[in-house]
Amino acid sequence: MDVDVHGTVAEGFEPVREAFARNFEALGDRGAAVAVYRDGRRVVDLWAGVKDVDGAEPWRRGTAQVVRSATKGVAAAVLLLLHQRGELDLDAPVGQYWPEFKAHGKERLLVRHVLSHRAGLPVLDRPLTLREAADPQRAAEAVAAQAPVWEPGTDHGYHALTYGWLLDELVRRLTGRGSGEWIAAEIAAPLGLDLWVGLPETQAHRVGTVGGIEGPEPSGALRARPKRSVTEAYADPSSLARRAFAAITPFPDQNDPAFRAAALPAANGVATADGLARFYASLIGPVDGVRLLDPATVERARAEESAGPDRVLVVGTRFGLGYMLHGSASPFLAPGSFGHPGRGGSLGFADPESGIAFGYVTNGFRRTVTADPRAQALIRAVRRSPAF
Repeated sequence: MDVDVHGTVAEGFEPVREAFARNFEALGDRGAAVAVYRDGRRVVDLWAGVKDVDGAEPWRRGTAQVVRSATKGVAAAVLLLLHQRGELDLDAPVGQYWPEFKAHGKERLLVRHVLSHRAGLPVLDRPLTLREAADPQRAAEAVAAQAPVWEPGTDHGYHALTYGWLLDELVRRLTGRGSGEWIAAEIAAPLGLDLWVGLPETQAHRVGTVGGIEGPEPSGALRARPKRSVTEAYADPSSLARRAFAAITPFPDQNDPAFRAAALPAANGVATADGLARFYASLIGPVDGVRLLDPATVERARAEESAGPDRVLVVGTRFGLGYMLHGSASPFLAPGSFGHPGRGGSLGFADPESGIAFGYVTNGFRRTVTADPRAQALIRAVRRSPAF
């Protein structure tokens, strides 16, 4: 697909434009955008293709898309900020803030276990409908009533959907606001981010439709033709992998306005590439005078909490507090980088040592969970840029 690439790159970051164009020519992108910040200043701002995956309307500056699990990195900042402000103890039991949660042996389940995917609650014995999942009270009751599938704190496994309900109820108990409201008021507004968890109707016109696309087989841990253990896990209805991603059943149409309007902080954030990159830039330094996390909190966020075989994803993963860490399953820019991919392609991360923050969004979802080849091509281009 030949496209006209729009936007700008600062001197020394020209390889990113070249890689972005090649994503359309060789890797199947239909519509996408990428943004990169360096020390709080935007140095890459590119977009191309079509707004809707199967449409003809052009992607414009400010076009936004559903970013799936890239939402988790934004949501994690809420708990980290509450901790930074002295309102939340990361080492406290969740039940200290949410007494009903103590049922079924969860009395000693800590807040940090939620953020590091060590809670033992990646599945629900009875999945929720979209209507139930979007009801904060119903969703909170479901995870509070769920028994862990492993002893909390002793192992890790990706909490694909339950992560959001766990986090959201903690935020409600502490602040009286849902995580989507909190993000809008305390993160997006001060930074001027085009980023929402619970899309307002007034912004719906900016969001393109998403869908599956085919392309060359990606490399990386979770690829189109994964090793047998991964294939078997996703084929087995009783596996933790299948059950974790089926915690909402049937899985919603991500173009459904009701899905986008719901505040599901594990799965349905909507953002521009600039919104993601600007958010991550504000975690590691000031952006127009606004910095979210202080250096000590950044170090907490990216300190390894979980590593090794993932009980859900069936590959080796690494997590800090709310963020994936650089590794084979989710390669970022450098060993100290931290962030979060979205299943199918989107990605946001920060690298404190280089001052780089990165955001990529697309309307074409591939069969990748992490390590999407389009985002990886852009990361490699940043790394080989003369100005890096």
